[in-house]
Amino acid sequence: MPRRTSRTALDRLRTPGRLTGFLKSASICVLIAGLLSPLAQTASAAEAAAPNDYCGGQCSDILPPGENGNATLAQVLLNQAFGTQPDHAEDQLGPYANLAKGYPTLTNSTINTFFNDASFGVASDQVASTLSPAGRTDVTIVRDKKTGVPHITSTTRYGTEFGAGYAAAQDRLWLMDVFRHVGRGQLTTFAGGAPSNQGLEQQFWRNAPYSEADLQAQIDNAVANNGARGQQALADANAYLAGINSYIDTSDSGRYFPGEYVLTGHKDSITNAGTIEHFKLTDLVALASVIGALFGSGGGGEVNNAISLMAAQERYGVTKGTEVWESFRERNDPEAVLTVHNGESFPYAAKPANAQGEALPDAGSVTTEPLVYDTSGTGADQSASAASATATANALTSAKRGMSNALVVSGKYTASGHPVAVFGPQTGYFAPQLLMLQEIQGPGISARGASFAGLSMYVELGRGQDYAWSATTSGQDIIDTYAVELCQDDYHYLYHGTCTAMDKIEQKNSWAPTTADSTAAGSYTMRVWRTKYGPVEYRATVDGKKVAYTTLRSSYLHEADSIIGFQMLNDPDYVKSPQTFQSAVQHINYTFNWFYADSTHTAYYNSGNNPVRASGVDAEFPVWAQSAYEWKNWAPATNTADYTPASAHPNSIDQDYYISWNNKQAKDYATASWGDGSVHRGNLLEDRVKKLVAAGGVTRTALVKAMADASLADLRAEDVLPDLLKVINSSTVTDSTAAAAVSKLQAWLTAGGKRTETSAGSKKYADADAIRILDAWWPLLAKGIFEPGLGTDLYTALQANLPVDESPSAAHGPTGAHAGSSFQYGWWSYVDKDVRAVLGESVQGPLADKYCGGGSLATCRDTLISTLKTAAGKTAAQVYPGDTLCSAGDQWCADSIVQRTLGGIKHYNISWQNRPTFQQVVEFTSHR
Repeated sequence: MPRRTSRTALDRLRTPGRLTGFLKSASICVLIAGLLSPLAQTASAAEAAAPNDYCGGQCSDILPPGENGNATLAQVLLNQAFGTQPDHAEDQLGPYANLAKGYPTLTNSTINTFFNDASFGVASDQVASTLSPAGRTDVTIVRDKKTGVPHITSTTRYGTEFGAGYAAAQDRLWLMDVFRHVGRGQLTTFAGGAPSNQGLEQQFWRNAPYSEADLQAQIDNAVANNGARGQQALADANAYLAGINSYIDTSDSGRYFPGEYVLTGHKDSITNAGTIEHFKLTDLVALASVIGALFGSGGGGEVNNAISLMAAQERYGVTKGTEVWESFRERNDPEAVLTVHNGESFPYAAKPANAQGEALPDAGSVTTEPLVYDTSGTGADQSASAASATATANALTSAKRGMSNALVVSGKYTASGHPVAVFGPQTGYFAPQLLMLQEIQGPGISARGASFAGLSMYVELGRGQDYAWSATTSGQDIIDTYAVELCQDDYHYLYHGTCTAMDKIEQKNSWAPTTADSTAAGSYTMRVWRTKYGPVEYRATVDGKKVAYTTLRSSYLHEADSIIGFQMLNDPDYVKSPQTFQSAVQHINYTFNWFYADSTHTAYYNSGNNPVRASGVDAEFPVWAQSAYEWKNWAPATNTADYTPASAHPNSIDQDYYISWNNKQAKDYATASWGDGSVHRGNLLEDRVKKLVAAGGVTRTALVKAMADASLADLRAEDVLPDLLKVINSSTVTDSTAAAAVSKLQAWLTAGGKRTETSAGSKKYADADAIRILDAWWPLLAKGIFEPGLGTDLYTALQANLPVDESPSAAHGPTGAHAGSSFQYGWWSYVDKDVRAVLGESVQGPLADKYCGGGSLATCRDTLISTLKTAAGKTAAQVYPGDTLCSAGDQWCADSIVQRTLGGIKHYNISWQNRPTFQQVVEFTSHR
């Protein structure tokens, strides 16, 4: 168990002198010893009064690694040198990790061994500290002994939000500062020029290149358009900012601010010279733009779609090529797992009978619009170029790495008669975590749960007095690509027949080496050319005409609008029923699936501003930037339009159960990302929950077990491998290498197809050889099955729409390798449908052709055996080549989850689980 240093003991330590060669000085032990002076504050034993709580002790939550995301320089040095942890920085990581081996014996009485008690308030004997921030008499921040979560209680609305801001800064000030600079495209100037910093700021600024005036206009519009609630949101935000800035001033004068400010050169450790900039309203919008881009902006990818369609038409001809492309696109696959599974249809973004206005590029003409100009030093080196390329790919793909899952069961099928829910967002793993826990109690606010750091004036995912809610990323298409015809030069375009200049938006960044980041000096300018139809992303020709492809997102210039929905969710006088819950989340313009449970009802609603497209426009492809093909009643100055009504969004109340793991929402409701076919990771939840509901008597324990069991499942093994083995075993396997591999795979499948340790902490997988074989085999078998029929060009083009694989050890998603979330995107549905077709089984929504072995079972079998033998011959070192954390061949480590450092504190890696980062387990026993 890592040693811990008390939060209160080290909060107020003065920061030491600058260290030359960070953490390499021989005098580090002497330095740290000198810092450990007895400056602890005595904790008050006050008790926070618990308001109305109808959960009866049956609400739980967890958010690793820990609530405390701030560390003084002394604490950073202790962590780096000896592994010691600031108090409450890591105390939720162990319980979270332990569920992977502990769930089989889970009982209702042991749930809180792996989760926190999420009841309101703090028992008197569990109070660790009580603070009246800035000496205010209207607000207290009570922290509990177990986790250090802030419980904010106030008698005034201003005091409530002031306390929320103060607590947020106590727990996440450095992270909040990092991400306001990410949103503004200024991370390298603030935190250093490391390639990862360059890539991060480029990825997000490309999608939301806002000027200060743009950010302020979004605030003004959100307030003006929402009446009294808009005014209240503005007052709340100002009070929240006052709390943040009060902590900045207090920690600065007391010299216990986060140590990263010294290590990055913003503060001097001897004189305390330097400034921690106050936060302002526009910073909150910049922060919101990052979170919205990461998790709530479905769509894009129309240019890649066009490229793969043209490759299909080149391979097969227009008619057959289009048929092949559509079969891989799976817009409305009849075998896809659905969240609303009662057969109700919610048509959206369907394929039009006769597409109008399409602007497909001429073959080979597409080039990606440059973002980085005027590079110098390390802004121009090879690693910077690679980071920029990766950032561009992440920004422009339609395969958004939105995550999260939900399991919700109606009280009709539970043991208690009350609904049970296990749900949460899968937001990656960071140190400190992007989310933070809090409880807020004040006039018009009563909630506990998680919020994104810097946006925590309200609980964004959590529980109220007698209800709980959560979200998953939905991914329906709210982004369209327009082809603007150029005129005069490359920076003018035709808007309604008039040659119009593009707006040039620039951000100039430079950096120099610091103790924290030794990257040599460098600089560059990020430049975006913006049109009324959004920023330019590509250039090409269409029928010989020069065009710029732009992307228009319905939430662009509206990053602040969703604050109203979150305000409503926190208001106990507003949310009193599933209907009022649905009404609240209708005010959230990002693309999310929202789930609700109280003591009697469950509910679901899909949010987002879905634009009403012009008749005949196919949302899958670029269209001409002409009035006939614009969104209905689109106003470019404010980027507003007509949106589909709430009733047209997938929604439901009291369905027998709901599951979501970023799968298809409902029948006829198209999503922007590819892969909603017969095999999806949502099936891992669907199969388990459906079985529980059929048996009846579902408990919190049973639903947690279902989630945890799915979190260790290899989707390929559970849902595709049986048919692959069926093909191979259609005749006796005579080759000894293949036979041995088949035997290992079958044994693993019989054992459940899980990626799980032999025992807790062993860091070795049971069935390790079988897992290695499948990891090596999957890309080989996919290529062996599909490339001969599709041809190399089309096979490659389709991979730009949907990656072949997303195993736990792959470097996927915005957090890179060791990110936990897996099996969201891959060709498992294609392999499944094709192999079943070759076997002669019934396939609804089949691919246009049979690909494995050209449709011959014997030839398909030869392909599978040949690729299996190759895979079986690959060593662990070849399959898991190693990285900065793991040695080559270390399978467990390759899969393991790492809390990616965004500050100075590091944590140990944990065994792989595919589950939400923040998670709730709820069962309300009564209602107001």
